[in-house]
Amino acid sequence: MGDRTEPEPRGRRKLLGSIVIDSRPLRIPAYRRLWLSSLVTAIGSQLTAVAVPKQIFDITGSSGYVGLTGAFGLVPLLIFGIWGGAIADTVDRRKLLIVSNTGIAVTACLLWAQAYFEIESVWAVLTLLAVNQAFFAVNMPTRNAVIARLVPTDLLPAASALSSMMMTFGAVFGPLMAGALLPIIGLSTLYLVDSVALLAVIWAVWTLPALPPLDGQVRRAGIRDILDGFRYLAMQKVLLASFVVDIIAMAAGMPRALFPEMAERTFGDPPGGGFALGWLYAAIPLGAMLLTLTSGWVSRVNRHGAAVVIAIIVWGLAIVAFGVTSTLWLAILFLAVAGAADMVSSIFRMAILQTAATDEMRGRTQGVFTVVVAGGPRVADLTHGWAAAGVGTAAAASGGGVLVIIGVVIAVALIPAFWAYRKP
Repeated sequence: MGDRTEPEPRGRRKLLGSIVIDSRPLRIPAYRRLWLSSLVTAIGSQLTAVAVPKQIFDITGSSGYVGLTGAFGLVPLLIFGIWGGAIADTVDRRKLLIVSNTGIAVTACLLWAQAYFEIESVWAVLTLLAVNQAFFAVNMPTRNAVIARLVPTDLLPAASALSSMMMTFGAVFGPLMAGALLPIIGLSTLYLVDSVALLAVIWAVWTLPALPPLDGQVRRAGIRDILDGFRYLAMQKVLLASFVVDIIAMAAGMPRALFPEMAERTFGDPPGGGFALGWLYAAIPLGAMLLTLTSGWVSRVNRHGAAVVIAIIVWGLAIVAFGVTSTLWLAILFLAVAGAADMVSSIFRMAILQTAATDEMRGRTQGVFTVVVAGGPRVADLTHGWAAAGVGTAAAASGGGVLVIIGVVIAVALIPAFWAYRKP
């Protein structure tokens, strides 16, 4: 009797393990500390991302000035994302994490100080934002490059899923937390919460093991190192293709610039904004977060390249469906599916970067990854806005989805090694 019932719980555990996110990397103490510190950074960065535009609008009353936050945030991200990746390949990555996290914490404290003392200078806020993003741009590729030194190769997809879950958790709940806390504690205290939390991040990073270059040679990173990184990418077709397909997916398919107009004119929001607008912005990260919570299966997938391509095609199809629907809940559903597909693509692209790149180049490839992830959606904002002005929001969104599918098929035809790529 006992022999018959024994396999059932074991079978249930196996089924559960294939669905629920694989948490095995968190059993590694160093990775667990890194992951927890990243979670604090993800939420804190979203608190600042809400507080800065809110403060600028309070000072100026102008959305034009608020729009400057995009430029002041993007430019240092582009420059220091690439340079920071080069630095991460030439120094002890633990020390670089300590320096960059300290820089983020100091600028957060200065943002609190200028708000607390009511300096009310929009240029001071924008300058501090730019410095904050410069440190953040160095921190992210370094943090991602560290993972492969802490986690075994077979657990890298699971580690990528956990890292992605942490980022999407911050993207969903950080703004919600900021919106809930602002009326209660005020703007300056919101900056202070971020600053205090970042002190815990510095402690967590401090406890990591030393992570010098594997060749033992610590040196300065210069222009030559950056150029070497681009030359390396040009020769590594699989890595290059992973960036190309993501640029195609984001630049052609990310429709967020259309959300304000569609919320009002397609889904019936009042002119000042309402229910539909909030859900449109939340749907993609919500779908991504739900996918990570059910991502126990990712470690069992061997064909990483094919998984990325299929996920991006699903993203394109979901965006096409979103563009043609006029029912809000269907639109939210299609965007959530798109977010889930994008997360699948992100998990396996990150795993490819961790395994296909050598350790001495991993920081530079992660720097390019940071730039691509940050830059693609901003290009999409520009292209979708122009397209909507000419052909309308429905055609701009659905047409972008079609371009995603065509573009990724062409990319795979030109670089077939990407489709065939399997995990080591």
